Amino acid sequence: MKLSSAIVALAMALPSAAYAQDSTAVSNGKYPNTFSSGSANVSPFTNQSKRFNDWSISAGAGVPLMQSADLTSIKNGNGKNLFGYSAYVSIDKAITHAFGLKLQYDRGETRQGWFNTKDAAPDATAVGARTQYDAISLLGDINFSNLLRRVDNHSPFRWALHGYAGIGTIAYRAYQKDATGQRMMTEVKPFKFGSMFAQAGAGLKFKVNRRIDIEGRLMYVVTGDDEFDGGGANYSAINQREEQVSDNFFNATLGVSLKLGKHESNLMWHDPLQEIYYKLDVLANKNQDVEVCKKGDGDNDGVCDDWDRQLDTPAGARVDGAGVALDTDLDGVIDLNDKCVTVPGPVENNGCPYPKKDNRETATEVEKTLKDIYFNFNKATIRPESNDKLDLAAEIIKQNGGNYLLTGHTDIKGSAAYNLRLSQERAAAVVVALENRGIDQNVLKSKGVGSAEARVPASASDAERLADRKVTVRFIENTDWNSIQKKDYEDAPVKKPIKKVSSKKKK
Repeated sequence: MKLSSAIVALAMALPSAAYAQDSTAVSNGKYPNTFSSGSANVSPFTNQSKRFNDWSISAGAGVPLMQSADLTSIKNGNGKNLFGYSAYVSIDKAITHAFGLKLQYDRGETRQGWFNTKDAAPDATAVGARTQYDAISLLGDINFSNLLRRVDNHSPFRWALHGYAGIGTIAYRAYQKDATGQRMMTEVKPFKFGSMFAQAGAGLKFKVNRRIDIEGRLMYVVTGDDEFDGGGANYSAINQREEQVSDNFFNATLGVSLKLGKHESNLMWHDPLQEIYYKLDVLANKNQDVEVCKKGDGDNDGVCDDWDRQLDTPAGARVDGAGVALDTDLDGVIDLNDKCVTVPGPVENNGCPYPKKDNRETATEVEKTLKDIYFNFNKATIRPESNDKLDLAAEIIKQNGGNYLLTGHTDIKGSAAYNLRLSQERAAAVVVALENRGIDQNVLKSKGVGSAEARVPASASDAERLADRKVTVRFIENTDWNSIQKKDYEDAPVKKPIKKVSSKKKK
């Protein structure tokens, strides 16, 4: 009786599976057929009628830790953790918005025992092991966030919790090492009777954009084999458990998924219930009594004042649907007054860009601008009265582009080592100040020469030695740019204060 009911249910389900609920086909006016959902808006489920991407490729890497075995990775033997490595690649297929399948290949190496097998055995009783494995598995993928998401949640949907479980075949080689050396203990080939394994776990995905997802995943792998850790009753005195006991391990990974297809969104990121309720809310809130152009069109731009966002549009200017004068290049000058409609430029130049200067001229101009910046005494801290000069220098670089090296100089007074460090820090401080004003971090670098190029003697007055305290700017060709460091000194490490012990405690 149960078998007959299953056959009837399958026969009823197959015809309806050939039609898509998300189809955008237009009804031909005929009454829906027996196999449809009751709607006349149905069409064959083909690639042309699909609205979502459903294929993706994933890859990641992580750390496996033996947990249930005679030789483990977690605080075993000497109380330390032994970290292995792992990597995976998978082809992913979304079946529905809440369920999918993954064909996954895993490769890695676990390390377990009293010590890392790369090191020598600490004593005659210590035993270390490592296991190299390759695995192929078929995993089910459940999107819990889509299953549990509230229909009235209109927040951005960028995080998703997934659950995974599946089985496959695993091949491995287990090695054991002690004071006498290292040797292979067990080898299992894939697709054999004893090579089946299972894994299950959860992952948290973050949607970066329509193409890329990032995922942190924790899986628990059940090998089904008591000899995976490098021991086993048949191979080593270390492991004397029964064969029915399984060596298992955790596998924590961080990966990325590339979503394939021509559509805007992926099926796993779509919530059909939310879409339905959103459409119902739009219809419920729609105002049916609309009075067109109740307030007229005061600026004669063809857009009623009821929804005109710019009520004083200049005569003759072209406008968009909201009555705003068009600015094609988005430079703040409307097309009516813009002499360079498709190229952005400053307002003071009628929307046209200024002609670019030679980069060497730009370097000279920036150097002149930076001539009058001031620092606190004996420090690399720029004084507030220098902000206007820095703003102007940043604007000059933005307009003309190019790569520039800023060199700090000091006068000859003082020790050479101190002057060198001060010039390095001041030049770097100017670079940071310019970058804070919107300059790309890849176009400015700094160095200091201290008093090496000073020309005014130490006996001269402070006003005369001011000529040697400066920042020079030089344009660098692209061929030489990569050979120059971002800055030519290392930041001094922060020293932690030493706590004094009272004399009472010493006693």
